[in-house]
This record gives sequence, structure tokens and C-alpha cells, in this order.
Amino acid sequence: MPDKAETLNELKDKAAIAGSKQVLVGMDGFVDIIVHPVDQRYGPGDQFHPIPTISDFAKRIASAAGKSANIELAPVVEKLGGNGPIMANAQLAQGLKVRYLGALGQEMIHPVFQEFAAKTEALSIADPGVTHAAEFNDGKIMLGSMASLDEITYARLCDLPGEAKLIEICDKADLIAMVNWTMVPYQTDVYNSLLEKVLPRCSTDKKRCFFFDLADPEKRSDEDIREVLSIFTKFSAFGEVILGLNLREAEKIDSLLGFDPLENTPENLQVMASRIREMLALDTVVVHPVTGAACATREGSAYVAGPYCEKPKITTGAGDHFNAGFSNARLLGLSPTVSLTVAVATSGYYVRTAESPSLEDIAEFIASW
Repeated sequence: MPDKAETLNELKDKAAIAGSKQVLVGMDGFVDIIVHPVDQRYGPGDQFHPIPTISDFAKRIASAAGKSANIELAPVVEKLGGNGPIMANAQLAQGLKVRYLGALGQEMIHPVFQEFAAKTEALSIADPGVTHAAEFNDGKIMLGSMASLDEITYARLCDLPGEAKLIEICDKADLIAMVNWTMVPYQTDVYNSLLEKVLPRCSTDKKRCFFFDLADPEKRSDEDIREVLSIFTKFSAFGEVILGLNLREAEKIDSLLGFDPLENTPENLQVMASRIREMLALDTVVVHPVTGAACATREGSAYVAGPYCEKPKITTGAGDHFNAGFSNARLLGLSPTVSLTVAVATSGYYVRTAESPSLEDIAEFIASW
């Protein structure tokens, strides 16, 4: 972590301009049902011991091979979900002006999104997917139903809100964040259409920033991944490009680019971020494992250890909060190291409280870290 006083001073100096920044976020949307798989129940309601780890869960499932099993998923909360809405909510909490474009309901906005849609003047073009997020001490398993996301196409965007409106919205944005590429089947086509039909018609009088997140691309083919990575590079013609990756995603991309695997150390994370950035000719690549984060920019690389939480209140959405914190900080003009600190603090605050922090909350969290 950089010098604490230096970090807080830099954050204080830049926080005042947050309200002048306009962000466009898209394009997914999920109703998240957070569940805890039950190991042993000893009474009604929350009177049970959850299955503690993903490995234990895997053993429980494996033991049913050739037989059968009934595993209870105890609901914890139903809330808005999806990489885009969670990231956008975190950006709202930090004082930015946010516009949302995505899958919040086709005929009508789903109840979990109604307050969010009002705050973000949301334009919804499809029904949301549904995810049962099984949380464990060492991670989470997301079980999703997402056929409705097939409706997210450029043609649909041209029907509602319309191409002219889409150009207007993009033109106003200081940051355009397009996330969850993996689960939106036609998002590569949308990216190409933005490059060909929208961005060339936007004004060039502002320094625009683009943020991309793949969202666990394991189920997509190597060819699909290589194609979208080449498209990210093309966005550099219209502004600064940031690619956000968790550790698993970074290792996958690193391997696809032909590099040998590296042990997970702070130094190696910076090497990985740097060589991915250089190979793809991007402005910034940020890699965030659970215990810290590294980034590489044109000026060099940095690493910050995170405020690891052994018993988080919530983990679903932690990565999206990290992405919001990092992209917000870079948009405000904070240095790479301070941006990493804001990002891990945003995520760290969220997993402890299940609430999205304001910049003031972040400053207090960093001060007491």
C-alpha cells in the first residue's frame, strides 16, 4: 500500500470532481438469489450449518454419482445482480452520474431493478437472467439461467432506444463500461457496431475511457476470446482502454497469448499484467486476485495488497466493486497505485458490510486499514 497520508490527500483532491463525470454502463442484468448450500440442518429458518468450501460441495455432489442427492439451497437474499448493475450501483455510491443500458426487464422493469433504473435513467432492452449464487468461504458457484440475454443485439439497440439516442448517450459519457462479455452471446457484434457506427459519430473534445471485463470466459472458445481481445485493441482509437481481469481470467488470457505460467506473487502479477497489456496494445490491464491487485500502464506497473476478509458478509459482486473503484479512480485522474488502493478498499468495504461505499467511506476505510 502506498503512503497512507499521500493516498488520502490524492483522493481528497480529486473526489470533488466525481459529480461532473458521466458514466455509461452495460449490458447485462440478473436477478441474484444468494444461497448457502446446507450441510446439516438443526432447526427451521437459518438454523443450519452451511457447506463451508467449494471442495466440500464438490465431494457432496461426487458422493451422489450413480445414486442421487437432495442439496438444500437456503436463500439469503434476492437482489439486483449482473456485473453491469452491481458495478453501476457502486459507481453511483461514489458520486458519479451513471446511465445504464441493459437487461432489466422487457415489458416492465423487474422489481429488484426499479429503484436502480430510476437512479440511472436506465434503458432496458431485454429481460434479466436469473442466478443462484452459492457462496462458500473460499469462493462462489454461480448457477445461471440466461436465455433472455440472447435478445441483446445491436439491432435491438437500434429498435430501443434507437441508434441516434445511442450515439447521444455514448457522446455524453466520460467512461463507457461494457462488462460480462461471456454471458451476452452477441456482445462481440455489439462492440464491432459501436466501433463502426457509433463512436466515429461521437465528439472528440473529451478524453473518453473504456472499461471491459470478460467475466469468467472459460465456457467460450479460444477463438472467440482471441477475437474479442483484438476488438478491445481497436477501441484505443477512441480513448483510453482498461481491461479488468481476476486472477483466473488473467491466467487464461496470458496462456492464450503464448506466455508460460507464473507463480502467483506480487512481482509476477505485475509481469503478467504488463505483458498482456503490451501484447494487446492497451492503455491499462489490471489483475485482481483475492489478496491484492496489480496493474500495468504505459508508465509502468504497481501492486497493492488488499484488506483480506476471512469471513466476508457477501462475496458476490466483490469483483464488480473492485472494477468500479479502479475505473472511477482512473477517471478522476488518480495515480495507478492509489487507484489500486481505492479499488481494493471499495471491494474490501463491500464484502464486510454488503453495502456499496461512498468516496468518504473509502477514505475512512483506508485511514483505519
